[in-house]
Amino acid sequence: MGRQGDVPLRKNMDPADKSPTIVVEDTAESLDELSEYLDVLSSSARLRIVKFLEKKPRDARAISHEIETSYENTKKHLDKLMSIGVIKKEAGLGAPTSKGIHPVWQYSVVPGGLESIIRNLGLFSNTRVQIIGGEISRRLESVKSTLSQEVLGNVPAAIVLGGHDDGRTFLLRTDTVRVGRSDPERPADATGDADVEISGAYTAVTRISKPHGKFLFKKDGWYFEDCGSTGGTVLNNARLERHVPTPVHDGDLLELAKGAGGARLLLIIPKNP
Repeated sequence: MGRQGDVPLRKNMDPADKSPTIVVEDTAESLDELSEYLDVLSSSARLRIVKFLEKKPRDARAISHEIETSYENTKKHLDKLMSIGVIKKEAGLGAPTSKGIHPVWQYSVVPGGLESIIRNLGLFSNTRVQIIGGEISRRLESVKSTLSQEVLGNVPAAIVLGGHDDGRTFLLRTDTVRVGRSDPERPADATGDADVEISGAYTAVTRISKPHGKFLFKKDGWYFEDCGSTGGTVLNNARLERHVPTPVHDGDLLELAKGAGGARLLLIIPKNP
C-alpha cells in the first residue's frame, strides 16, 4: 500500500473532527496499489467467492455453480483474488465420478484473509483519504458498501487493531454488546456469542465479567458507553465520560485504555443497516 512517507501528504484538521483527513496527490505512484486493490474487490461476485470459501476449500466448478457464472469467468475472478493474497489454491481430490476420483485444484481463503480485507478498507476510511481530482475516495466507499452487503450482511463490525488479536473481527449482532478482555474466572457457559471478548493479553482493558464498556443500538444509531472501566475509553482522541452513551459512526477508532496493555477497535457501521 505504500508508507505514508512515500508520497506527498497534507493533513486537514476539521475542528469538529479529531481524526485527520489525509489528502494525497492524484499523481502519487503509491496510489496504484490501492487502486488495483479496490479494482479486485469492486466485484460482488468476488466477495461472494470469499464468503463461500470461508468454511472449506472448493474447486472452480463448485464455485462457478455457487456464484452462477461460467467456469471461465470464475477462473478469472479466482486469479484476481489470488493476486492480492486473499485466497490460495492447493491440490486436492474432486468428487467421486463413474470414472473414479481425480485430483483437482481447490481454493481456500488464506487464514485471516477476510479480516484483512475488512481491516484494510476500514483503515483507509478512518484516515479519510481524499484524492485531489480523483475517484478513489468514492470507489473506496462503494467497495465498503458491497463488502457490507455481500459478506457482513450489513451487520456492523468492530475490528481489533494491533496486539494479540490484530485483525480479529466481531460482528455487532444484538442491540447491546458487552466489550472487555477474557476472564479466566468467568464460567464457560457465561460467555456470550454476541460479546466483543478480546484476549487476556490486553491487560489494561477491564474484564468482560464487569465489562469495560458496551455498544448500544438505539433508534438514531449506535452508541458506546464506558461502564466505569479502570483505563478509560478514547473515541477519536477524545476521552469519553464514564457511564454516558456516546454516538459512534463508521470509521471511528475506539481505544480501550492507553499504552501497551490497551486495545484499539476500528468500527465498520453500514449507512443502511
